[in-house]
Amino acid sequence: MLKKLIVIILAITGSSVSYSNEKWQLGLNEPVTSLMRDIIFLHDVILLPIIFAISAFVLFLLIYSIIRFRASKNPNPSTTSHNTFLEVVWTLVPCLILIVIAVPSFKMLYKQDTIPKADLTIKAIGYQWYWGYEYPDEKITFEANMIDTKNLKPGQPRLLETDNHVVVPVNKVVKVLITANDVLHAWTIPSFGVKRDAVPGRINETWFKAEKEGIYYGQCSELCGSRHAFMPITVKVVSEKQYADWLKDAKKKFAKYPENNLVVENILKN
Repeated sequence: MLKKLIVIILAITGSSVSYSNEKWQLGLNEPVTSLMRDIIFLHDVILLPIIFAISAFVLFLLIYSIIRFRASKNPNPSTTSHNTFLEVVWTLVPCLILIVIAVPSFKMLYKQDTIPKADLTIKAIGYQWYWGYEYPDEKITFEANMIDTKNLKPGQPRLLETDNHVVVPVNKVVKVLITANDVLHAWTIPSFGVKRDAVPGRINETWFKAEKEGIYYGQCSELCGSRHAFMPITVKVVSEKQYADWLKDAKKKFAKYPENNLVVENILKN
């Protein structure tokens, strides 16, 4: 109840709400895209009931077998070794279960891979061990490094907060181009239902449309070296006006020279 009250107060005052895993949390992250809602539906409504039903059925068979066919009750074991009906059943039933799972799975995969017309395109580049980002249409680029625990501000989650945020407008289709500069990485935001491998020399694509403003966290989900656990992703979803204001400042702070792909600030420092 207290958590809900805090969220409401922050929403009223215009402060950003943080969406990340919590201690003792059960279940998946709160969905803020249609993709994640589909994933949660598949998990909660289809997979979990099937898993519980199969587990209960197998447990029943084990208990029944132990009681019904125990040695004390069956001094002369049965020599039955073949039952056509049972073999047909235990072949067809798993096939039907897989079909029930496959239909919504294929629909969801198709939706994930069919990218709508994008309102914004971002390129995410995995490095050992941080992420680099480009907004190709706006000619800006920057790097996002994890903030050390000692430098965290109140409310910032450990191992998830970065010095620079990916900023996107709410209710807009964002296309993400994903690649890597050195080894395999994976760009993942649980609340968006997005996870794509970052492969050197190859560009993968994904998309999302965040429906709530706030700060959303993810991490590299591909084992990429000794600092794999320290490669977070932070996406800030804001209103269109806030995005326009951020973009105006970002074009000055992160402006890119097209001819050599360098950040202005890095050139000035050198």
